[in-house]
Amino acid sequence: MSGSGGGIQVLVTRAEGGEDLELPAYQSAHASGLDLQAAVRGELVIEPGKVALVSTGLLVAIPPGYELQVRPRSGLAAKHGVTVLNAPGTIDADFRGEVRVILINLGPEPFPIRRGMRIAQAVLARVHRVCWQEVTELPSSGRGEGGFGHTGV
Repeated sequence: MSGSGGGIQVLVTRAEGGEDLELPAYQSAHASGLDLQAAVRGELVIEPGKVALVSTGLLVAIPPGYELQVRPRSGLAAKHGVTVLNAPGTIDADFRGEVRVILINLGPEPFPIRRGMRIAQAVLARVHRVCWQEVTELPSSGRGEGGFGHTGV
């Protein structure tokens, strides 16, 4: 199951139109996310307040027991207000379609997406399956039912 460098092996193939793009890569020695690139033809402009489904040109086979989480790139969010709408997006182990990223432009200016631009990051995460155990009463905790800012500002 391990790939080069001791990582988890993930099978990948290119969708039509993604043949010339680099595979997702870590940008630093200790990065947890692999940068995903846009496989658009020419330029795609996301107007303020609008959503775009952006192709990456990749199809993947995530190993059972894992998911690939699609997350925003902090630089795009901080500088331009562009983020992943369903963050984190989930690519399940049994999905075999093209990985696409739902981007939204929350900024004040139109945002151009160009071919090869790094638009999101992907993090491989372990998934634990739930086995529900229905009970008549939950054990108490120090927090109880407190939520939604109950500890103050």
